[in-house]
Amino acid sequence: MEWMILTFVGALAALVCLLGGAFLLRGALLDWVVDRSVKRLLKDRYDENLWDLVLGLTRFPPHVLLELELRAEFGDVLVRPLGSVRQLPDFAGVAFNPAQLVRAPLPPRTEVDLTTRIGPRARNPLQVEMPILIGALSYGVALSKPFVMALARGGSQAGTAYNAGSGPLLDAVRENTRHLILQYAGGAWSREFNTLAAADMIEIRYGHGGRAALGRVVRAAELPPEARDMLQIGKAGEAIMEAPLPGAATPTELRRLVPELRKLIGGKPVGVKLAATHDLERELAAVLEAGVDVVAIDGAGGGTHGSPPIIADDFGIPTVHALQRAVRFLERSGARRDVSLIVGGKLRTPGEILKALALGADAVYLGMAVVMACTHKQLSKSVPFEPITQIAWATGAKADTFDSDQGAETVANFLRACAAELAEAARGLGKRSIREIGREDLVALDRETAAVLGLSPSWRSPPAPPPEQAPSLRRAKRLSRGDRL
Repeated sequence: MEWMILTFVGALAALVCLLGGAFLLRGALLDWVVDRSVKRLLKDRYDENLWDLVLGLTRFPPHVLLELELRAEFGDVLVRPLGSVRQLPDFAGVAFNPAQLVRAPLPPRTEVDLTTRIGPRARNPLQVEMPILIGALSYGVALSKPFVMALARGGSQAGTAYNAGSGPLLDAVRENTRHLILQYAGGAWSREFNTLAAADMIEIRYGHGGRAALGRVVRAAELPPEARDMLQIGKAGEAIMEAPLPGAATPTELRRLVPELRKLIGGKPVGVKLAATHDLERELAAVLEAGVDVVAIDGAGGGTHGSPPIIADDFGIPTVHALQRAVRFLERSGARRDVSLIVGGKLRTPGEILKALALGADAVYLGMAVVMACTHKQLSKSVPFEPITQIAWATGAKADTFDSDQGAETVANFLRACAAELAEAARGLGKRSIREIGREDLVALDRETAAVLGLSPSWRSPPAPPPEQAPSLRRAKRLSRGDRL
């Protein structure tokens, strides 16, 4: 131990001396470095020139270069946290049309109804105070116990639901969650009816945006001790999250499973979660035939604890495209009023949330945005020497430093702030309920968005107004010509 201390002190002293010398000679040293660098850049052949490094980074962006090096180092499937890094079509080409003179905005502090019913045709629908749900964020296979407790309690304080994901269910989460969504998923532990009976809604999980419909093998070393005990695997064991989904791998199995689960939870909603695929309409037809109350669609780009970059970046279709297709299919099939539609996948701001709702979603799932909000006030526990995830992941180096009470507070604050912005936006549109906001309140800012989403383009006037508005418009034309009243 002493030699380690002496080595550290010696290295520190050498660094101080080096920096001190550099400070004293900074003028001459800087001149020498600049002169040397410029001469090399201007005189070296291209294959020896340092500028080739800069050009190399244009061919290989930093994250691509890093992942190339990691593959070369480990020779196995690379797993990246937090989902895709690619730029996908999103809601940026959509804008709201403010109420002003033709339509009046609402006065300040006008009450706006944000309450949301999930699964309206179920005997006991899920009723939450806002159309924002905490997406599937799991204990053990992803997050630490203090972290999921913060998510569950923060969501409850804000009056919304927490989806406990595909990991084992902690008794403390069950007891401290006001509205609990449980997943019937690939792990055998998530398909135990004794556990699922505690749900306020069950979600049959086929896939999500960050991992498509892949299964997963979780080694014991990737789990905290309590999770290993709950899953009854030893220190050298594995937890298997299977695919295809046992008990629901075919439409026939799904038709049998849905009524069983609905009976289990006393008529509360039973839904499915689908990764957004190009087979979306065929998959929706199968789940509607099974009689589900809710469909949740996770678009490409959605975050996750870990996924191979090839899956996160190169599989699936964007959230905004999947939403448009799902709404159209539900409307044409006559199921729009009976089946709730939840969307998720790279939704981060109140503006993106409200655009998704206006385009037809009944609610949204937030995942990584809530995780980031949960770490607020605690970033210094890991940054700058460790990634933020090290205070969140179940086996993170700083997981034991996370303050659950503080995390619950910041999650609740974040959700309340998002809800308050949704209400303010509704006032700006002249709407007293979030459910009154629709496609008629949107315009497209570019041709692609107008074509894909079927929205009125901002560069062209909207269709002719209703007849009752025509007299006022004729009067406006006379005034514009200078006619007297």
